[in-house]
Amino acid sequence: MVKLTINGLPVAVEDGTTIMEAAKAAGISIPHLCYLKGINDIGACRICSVEVEGELSLVPSCNTAVREGMKVTTNSARVRSACRTNLMLIMSQHEGRCSLCDRSGTCQLQKLTNDYDFFENLYVTDLPTDKDRMWVKDFPLIRDPAKCIKCMRCIQVCDKIQKLGVWELMSTGGRTRVDVSQHRSIDKAQCSLCGQCIVHCPVGALRERKDATKVMAALDDPEITTVVQIAPAVRTAWGEALDLPPDKATVNQLAGALKQMGFDYVFDTSFSADLTIMEEATEFLHRLQKGDLEKYPMFTSCCPAWVRFLKSRHPELVPQLSTAKSPQQMFGSVIKSYFAERIGVRPEKICCISVMPCVAKKAECDIPAMRDEYGVKDVDYVLTTREIIRMLRLSDITPDKVEEKPFDRIMGDYSGAGVIFGTTGGVMEAALRTASYMVTGKNPSTGAFGFVHAGKKFAEGEYPWQEATYTIGGNKIRVAVTSGLRNADRLCKALLRGQVKYDFVEVMACPTGCAGGGGQPFHRDDVERGATRGKVLRNLDEHMQMRFSHENPDIQRLYSEALGEPMSDAAEKLLHTDHESWQMPDEGEPQTPDIHVV
Repeated sequence: MVKLTINGLPVAVEDGTTIMEAAKAAGISIPHLCYLKGINDIGACRICSVEVEGELSLVPSCNTAVREGMKVTTNSARVRSACRTNLMLIMSQHEGRCSLCDRSGTCQLQKLTNDYDFFENLYVTDLPTDKDRMWVKDFPLIRDPAKCIKCMRCIQVCDKIQKLGVWELMSTGGRTRVDVSQHRSIDKAQCSLCGQCIVHCPVGALRERKDATKVMAALDDPEITTVVQIAPAVRTAWGEALDLPPDKATVNQLAGALKQMGFDYVFDTSFSADLTIMEEATEFLHRLQKGDLEKYPMFTSCCPAWVRFLKSRHPELVPQLSTAKSPQQMFGSVIKSYFAERIGVRPEKICCISVMPCVAKKAECDIPAMRDEYGVKDVDYVLTTREIIRMLRLSDITPDKVEEKPFDRIMGDYSGAGVIFGTTGGVMEAALRTASYMVTGKNPSTGAFGFVHAGKKFAEGEYPWQEATYTIGGNKIRVAVTSGLRNADRLCKALLRGQVKYDFVEVMACPTGCAGGGGQPFHRDDVERGATRGKVLRNLDEHMQMRFSHENPDIQRLYSEALGEPMSDAAEKLLHTDHESWQMPDEGEPQTPDIHVV
């Protein structure tokens, strides 16, 4: 242990600890902008600079290790003056129209300038020109360089967590800027649209494409029947930005708010997650029995960011993806066929909206294969959790005053297995529960597959994924689960080299799964909430009476009345897709991007 003093307080921390972490342990919060522990500790912004006795210059606390006897001051006049100057320099190249920014209210830079009574700048403002602000008009991810503070968080997150390399530094000196790597337009950059760069941008230079105005227009159109689905992971986060306690921020409270907003029908995507399990579990068993998994495993396909990643980075493994559509797309397909017939409305008169913790879902619903034979889209619009929160505010709805509402019938029931889709390992566990029943005719114990998500690792942590072997009906099933695309990349390479062998693999693009998705609410702190949100979903599953997808009565009714059985011709037509029917940027010919000034 190393002993030091910070602002006169004695502190003892392990050797190698940074000044910032030591201060945090002592209850002292040092301001910062660029720092992300273990990801971006380059000391670029210098906002975290502190005074150390004996040092001529201020030092960045984020990457300076403590020393025995060190005396640190975080709030001296010299520190405050330097921080104020650094803020002025940053603001001279940052568009400060906070009322027009997604991050207003949760922006770290906004908070710091307010804390420092920063109401004028001594430095001349020098923002990017309109030419430098050109962007692909309809891409689900939008970037405004006039707001970028060059903290490099997006670069580091994209590289170290997702291994996509979408962003890089361009030019030098005062003209240094962050842009799409290799001078590409964003739609040619093989971006997975995981949205992690958006979540970790501290100032709102990155955001999702806004689709709420189009949804509001559909709500106002008396000729259109609006149907909305709520993803499992949304229930864990939507109340955070509205200061609602967990017992008030229930999914049925959100359903009541959406009803009050004017949506005609409100459903839970957990229903179509159960439907996905019926198809995916059946497909897995069919492939296993046919010997199609001798070389490579079947991969889950419910995460569109993962599908985009696999198509661009390891196209030889694309045939191993389950052909099952994601729960979002299955829901839309059933809504515009089975449900439309039941309520007597033509499919083209239904507007299907998804509320998702995800940015990649916006691209998924636009894939040409995600339409019926007449060209009608399964899902019309996707809103992130952040977007639906803004719509609630715009509609003058006070959610904690809204009465809880049940989901609409016909497709209203869902199981705990559907709920845990929103956290890493949940899809695998749900699929194994039903696959076991399909083989043995008996439900396994609800904890039979629990340790898929409980931390067992291959080769003592050599590879960043969890694995397990189960025996189902006398067959040994080897499975693996991972989240984060860098981890997925290592898993794919190990499979291709023959270093590991699995039958079934679940991949989620976002660390901790959908609960930590790129469309979840913003916060000023750097606390990762995905794991905590995932525990909420696990807890909900454990306390539900129905925990198996195949026991869902609405699912049983759907098969009885419309689909027949999983993997039937009717099910193939509505619920499955061809992942090779569309292309990622590197697969097609270069095209002139549709660009505009953001």
